[in-house]
Formats: sequence, structure tokens, C-alpha cells
Amino acid sequence: MKPCCAPSRPSTTTQKLQSTVTDPQTGQSHDTKALAAIPGGPALLGTDRPVFPIDGEGPLRKKEIAAFRMDKTTVTNARFQAFVAETGYVTDAERLGDSLVFQGLLPKGSPPSRAVANAPWWRMISGANWRNIFGPDTAGRLEMDHPVTHVSWNDARAFAVWAGGRLPTEAEWEHAARGGLADQPFPWGEREPNDTDFQPCNIWQGRFPHHDTGLDGYVGTAPAQSFAPNGYGLYNMVGNVWEMTCEAFKVRSLKKAVIAAHADKKGYKLSKGGSFLCHRSYCYRYRIAAKNSTSPDTSTSHLGFRLVYDAMES
Repeated sequence: MKPCCAPSRPSTTTQKLQSTVTDPQTGQSHDTKALAAIPGGPALLGTDRPVFPIDGEGPLRKKEIAAFRMDKTTVTNARFQAFVAETGYVTDAERLGDSLVFQGLLPKGSPPSRAVANAPWWRMISGANWRNIFGPDTAGRLEMDHPVTHVSWNDARAFAVWAGGRLPTEAEWEHAARGGLADQPFPWGEREPNDTDFQPCNIWQGRFPHHDTGLDGYVGTAPAQSFAPNGYGLYNMVGNVWEMTCEAFKVRSLKKAVIAAHADKKGYKLSKGGSFLCHRSYCYRYRIAAKNSTSPDTSTSHLGFRLVYDAMES
């Protein structure tokens, strides 16, 4: 099995949540126009057409869930900046002093950096964080309407407390991503994105990892609200940035090969949706049932999140 496009940083002691965030019972005000109402009921989870069975993509099953609301887009740099300005929160990348940057995004003339084993297109860059997404002194290139990146699961959870929401479960995320469709691989249905005439999301076009043609309009992240929304009004549920969930990454299996493949992922968290680095030839995980894992303090160029909120009582 090929390694996926989201490495994890070496194990470290995780950061506790900041004590200055807003009481979750009070919640942070949030424009309801930025939220989509997701109906409850029997939600589909997984698929009967798994591409990577070793990841636990199948079988298709049903799970009863309550109605909820969901951010129409991933959390943006602008929104994360407001959180930091109010709370003084320090992200894991800032505290630890580095973060993982895709080599194709590094500015010309960047100093030599440490590559990740088995995925040398990832570089651990000192001074990279949510403000300086390409390394030190690159804050001027930060685009406020793009997804916040270089944030960890710990950081996302702290933001959720401040915002009065939470990270979704896997069932909630898949139910929302389907937008009312059944066992379809993508939020728009069956049609496969390609490198020629159909680019409904922000993924890689070209030969990974050497050349992204940017045929979909973007090399790197796209604005959080871009491309057509799905049936529930949600943008970029696949592609652009991986989205964190509240769940641990677990694959229930007695097969030795499966156990061995995931033996090093104890404590890792589940993420969904793929990113701008996914391509069918390499990381074919921009499918609703696909999944990935990262340690809770890992931050990268292509990992973000969106929140869900319990439905308001009528």
C-alpha cells in the first residue's frame, strides 16, 4: 500500500486546551447564513465499493444520527485569526517550532530542509505555522478566505470550544458530504475528476509530485468557498484540505496484514476528504468513504477542519 499524502510528526507531548476560550455553554456567535442544516435519520457510512479495503472503507452500513448544522466551508484564515486575537492561543506548530510543508509550495531559494522518510516531497520547515504557511517571513502570502492550515487536531478542538461547536463524527461527515446521495464516491455523484475536461474539486492534475498543471484553477489551496456546493450547500467536501473529525483512527479487523499496516497509528485521529495533493495515481482518497490518519499534534500544508453544531430546538 502506498503511503498517503499526510505524514505525521514524531510523537510529542500534546498541548492542553487554552483556559481563555469561551464557555461552550455560551458559545461564540456565528452567522447562521454560513451554516447548512443537515437532516437527521439513517446515515450511510462506508461503501460497498472500497478502493482501499485495508483502510476499513467498507462495507456500506447505516447509522442513526440526529440533525445538526455544519459550516458550509472549512474554517478560514480570517476566522482562525479572530480566534487567536481574542484568546491568545498558541498552536502546536508555533509551540513546537516547525510544521510540514509540501516541497512544491516552498519559495525559491528556501534553505535546505529535512525530508520525511518514504515521502520526500514533505519537508519539516522551521518557522512554518498557520500565519507563515510556506515558512518564515511568508505571512504576506496568507490569503484570508482560504482554509486555515498548519493547525493540528489539538488546535481544531480548542477552536471548536471557542466557537461553540465541535468536530464531526465520521458518520456525520460522510452523511453531510453525500448531500442526499446514496453510495456515491463523490459529493456530486459518480463522475470521476480527470486531468482533461472535468475538475469539480481542487485536487492534483499532472504527474505527482513533480508537476501540478493547476487545470482546476489552483496550485495549492483554493478559497474555502469555491467550486459548486453539494446537495446540502457544503463547499469542498472533497479536495482542497483534509478535514479532521472527532474520532480516533481505527480499523476493526482480525487480519494480520491490516493490523500490521496500522500498528503505528495508536492515538492517531481520523480525517476525511482528501486534499489538493490527491490524484488517482497516488492518493486516491478524495472519495467520501476514504480516510486518513494523523497524530493529534501534526500540522501540514493540506490539513484543515470545519465544525458541526447541534441542531437548535424549535
